[in-house]
Amino acid sequence: MTARGWQIVAVAAMSVAVFAVVFSVSQHREAQSFAAEPTAAIAPPPATMVCPMHGMPMPCPMCVQMMAAARLMPQAPHMPLIGEAAPAFKAETTAGNIDFPKDYAGKWVILFSHPADFTPVCTTEFMTFQSMLGEFEALNCKLIGLSIDSNFSHIAWLRKIETMEWNGMKNVSVTFPVITDIKMEVAGKYGMVQPSASTTQAVRAVFFIDPEGKIRALIYYPLSNGRNFAEIKRLLIAMQTTDKFKVSTPANWQPGDDVIVPPPGSCGAAADRVKDPGPDTTCLDWFLCFKKLPLK
Repeated sequence: MTARGWQIVAVAAMSVAVFAVVFSVSQHREAQSFAAEPTAAIAPPPATMVCPMHGMPMPCPMCVQMMAAARLMPQAPHMPLIGEAAPAFKAETTAGNIDFPKDYAGKWVILFSHPADFTPVCTTEFMTFQSMLGEFEALNCKLIGLSIDSNFSHIAWLRKIETMEWNGMKNVSVTFPVITDIKMEVAGKYGMVQPSASTTQAVRAVFFIDPEGKIRALIYYPLSNGRNFAEIKRLLIAMQTTDKFKVSTPANWQPGDDVIVPPPGSCGAAADRVKDPGPDTTCLDWFLCFKKLPLK
């Protein structure tokens, strides 16, 4: 049975045990009240309640043990959901201490985790992210990296990266902050450690956080496969385009392509849309219309 299944069983057992304890106490108090009235007719004591799950007298010792085990059972990592506030944290990084999201107010942030320092896939990712740093900053976006390593390990690894050459990139000096998260405090808040993959390393998580500190998108990659950084940039631009122009973007959209106009909300508006889509707008039907955006 999965951990989630055991949690459901434990909660059910806990409910039964709590009911049994409350019932037992109420029966005991009722018996005491009868004893305090010697003139009243005293009914015979009720039969002992039996646990419906285990057939043992209540309170059932098996249920009590299950309740104790449920309290000790490890909980599944919480992953912040789209639209939720990004969990706040303070952390030591290779660029000094940061207070998130306070220090990044008004900025887009890409917070990403990597499994470990001095690993091959992560090295190629850091070289790529740093080579694109100017492109992300031009989009009002800051980068923050994280792994479950010490600050000294981060520094040693980043210094080693400077000496390496790969895919046309060399002399790469990583300047964006990399969080040291030995205690997994930040990784735990963001669900970056997934026990089925590894209990000691973060997966390749990417969180897009908007200027209001809200989670707007998240992408998870396995330990073995590097990220597509062109897609990360494309998605950032797509969300910024949606915010600015109140439109949607179709499949495989690239900056400069036509965007989708929000569908009309009434039958009358749908009919008008088909008759007169508007300038630079093309409709395949009333609910699917495309338009061009101004170049700037």
